[in-house]
Amino acid sequence: MTRNDPSLKPDARGETRHAFSIGPDDAGARLDKWLSERIEGLTRTRIKALIEDGALAKGADVFTDPSWKLREGEEIVLTEPALADPAPTGEAIPLDVVHEDADLIVVNKPAGMVVHPAAGNWTGTLVNALIHHCGDSLSGVGGVARPGIVHRIDKDTSGLLVVAKNDAAHQGLSKLFAEHDIERLYEAVALGAPRPGLGTIDAPLIRAGGDRKKMTVAGRTRRDDDEDSRSDAKHAVTHYKVIESFGRGRAKLAGDALASLIECRLETGRTHQIRVHLASIGHPLIGDAVYGRGPGLAGLRPGDDDADQAIATIRTFKRQALHAKILGFVHPISGESLRFERQAPDDFQNLIGVLSAL
Repeated sequence: MTRNDPSLKPDARGETRHAFSIGPDDAGARLDKWLSERIEGLTRTRIKALIEDGALAKGADVFTDPSWKLREGEEIVLTEPALADPAPTGEAIPLDVVHEDADLIVVNKPAGMVVHPAAGNWTGTLVNALIHHCGDSLSGVGGVARPGIVHRIDKDTSGLLVVAKNDAAHQGLSKLFAEHDIERLYEAVALGAPRPGLGTIDAPLIRAGGDRKKMTVAGRTRRDDDEDSRSDAKHAVTHYKVIESFGRGRAKLAGDALASLIECRLETGRTHQIRVHLASIGHPLIGDAVYGRGPGLAGLRPGDDDADQAIATIRTFKRQALHAKILGFVHPISGESLRFERQAPDDFQNLIGVLSAL
């Protein structure tokens, strides 16, 4: 029999814990749907967003899969944030609007901008800018703190992102993303160059231990030896193509490259997917402080002007070298085929220029 925590009241921080033990009658039910039927005042969409943001624990670990099928004996706790969490307000932040109509808006997000408000970033986000720009037309689907947001790109990744302006567009776009029926092409600058230069990385991703902010290829951590942990892994596929390699002849091994410009097409869109996938084959992105361990700069010798400039540029590049260049999809309301392209920003182009001189 399912047991709900009898002391459902806000704690000293204003958070509310919803705790359950899963009985035999509930085994097999989908997690987010099951919770929405038992927690008054929280919609299934809001519960899904909370789970994906790390607000649910299964046993002792954070669990982020809202589609999980419940098993008898599981202990789950959903922590509902304090009501005092500030609802986002509009801020007059400039936006690079690529396309806008009555149903959606496509923007070219700069590196350094967080997509939606969260702890530590309640202001200055893309959502704050969108609320100011779009006003009351912005969709509320997806949770109070992220109206209209259908997909995200990391704070330090630049590039194209589509946002829904009403519920119908939000639902239509969400379906396209769920069915992987979206064209997404990224440019990345990585250390070294993958061999072969054209290939596919098909490797499921999972949270790295108990760190909900870091991902890894399933099977790379001790925690992944557990059967339940492996079942949390999400299918992830990245198709890559080396466009240009830099520094051949300067690398430690003859014929190797010090760095490369890579196009990555996403078949799926998981958290940190390109960053983790390229790092998993030994070619992390330049500037990636989380996953950036790779072949390094051993082939570059100080004293050569081009080498000195490359060393300085790479070591001072303060973000992962990743740009969402192309975004294509069928308009969820009009049925029109849309495709947008934006070149990478100046810091990215400067990095390529310096590497090209090697």
